[in-house]
Amino acid sequence: MRRVLVTGGGSGIGRAVARAFAEAGDRVVISGRNADALAETDGGRGMESRIADVTNEAEVGALFENPYDVVIANAGGGTANKLSRVTLTDWNAVIAVNLTGTFLTFREALRGMGPGGRLIAVASIAALKGGATIPAYAAAKHGVLGLVRSVALDVAKLGITCNAICPGFVDTPLGQAAVDAVQSRFGLTRADAVSCIVEGNPLKRMINPAEVAAVAMFLASAGASMVNGHALSVSGGEI
Repeated sequence: MRRVLVTGGGSGIGRAVARAFAEAGDRVVISGRNADALAETDGGRGMESRIADVTNEAEVGALFENPYDVVIANAGGGTANKLSRVTLTDWNAVIAVNLTGTFLTFREALRGMGPGGRLIAVASIAALKGGATIPAYAAAKHGVLGLVRSVALDVAKLGITCNAICPGFVDTPLGQAAVDAVQSRFGLTRADAVSCIVEGNPLKRMINPAEVAAVAMFLASAGASMVNGHALSVSGGEI
């Protein structure tokens, strides 16, 4: 039975990933800042919940009292704003949760991870292209991808892989917040706002969190042992 850690496990992609691993028989630990949300993710599946902020070095370190076989750095987030309106506080917050959080999580994971271990970062298609209204988020996710590619080269000799999943717009609370923002800004109907959000996706729909979880399951599998330093786009062909 593998030990699996999923940060940001209280909702969205993290919830779907944690449930997928738990239902596959793995021993899953979920972390986040909201105890009620973590309990909802578990829903009687036998997961262990840990309260931790991934931007806090000590709290991240406390998650790794025992080593894990699979670590998914999923915690992240951000808001939309053009660069001229991004405050330094906003910038630092986005970098902290997306990039520094991934750095701290992976660094601690490697202190005890052995051969066959899997490091997986949930990045974004924003790691593969820019966005006029998401400069801080895109910069952070580009940083995550640079970290993944660098770590992958370092850990290959240990029999560990490090990869990134780069989803497009996923039907999560964060994705729905983007829909809300577009709907409010342009006075659109809900359906039209969704259409605007997914315009770049050839499949013309938001991504189901379970579709991202399936990719995480693959990257953690024995069949993905030669997939290393890769940014796997889950975007319907947008990237």
